Amino acid sequence: MNSVQIDQKSFEMPPREGITVAHFLTVADIDRSAQFYETVFGGRTLSRGDSKGAPGYIQIANTWLLVNVGGGPTPDKPSVTLSTLADPNKISSFMNIRVANIQACYKLWKSRGAEFITEPKEKYGETRCYIRDPDGYIIEVGQRKPDFTYG
Repeated sequence: MNSVQIDQKSFEMPPREGITVAHFLTVADIDRSAQFYETVFGGRTLSRGDSKGAPGYIQIANTWLLVNVGGGPTPDKPSVTLSTLADPNKISSFMNIRVANIQACYKLWKSRGAEFITEPKEKYGETRCYIRDPDGYIIEVGQRKPDFTYG
């Protein structure tokens, strides 16, 4: 479908060899979500899905986000129903973005319409904050402090 070059490595979706990791979100409206991830993060929509139920694919830097509307069980997941968040304040996972300059990203992404829960705050050797997407999912944005080491 597409590839991106980072530090002499090529990341592709789908991969020609090895694996590629993508994050899947159940959304209310594929076009609305694609527009959000394009506008705020500079993502590139590779596919908006189709009428047969294929998801939309969005490339954001060296990762891919799949977005699709919810639905009932299917033959490959017979006991699973996909739905958007019932309560956006009760979540079990979130996307995590690491940036080189959190203050610059905060200012830019806010100007592009991102709704931040708070301004960047210091915690655990880094500065971080969270954005809500149109379906209520949260996205952590963080920058490690220069003198912090993982240990």
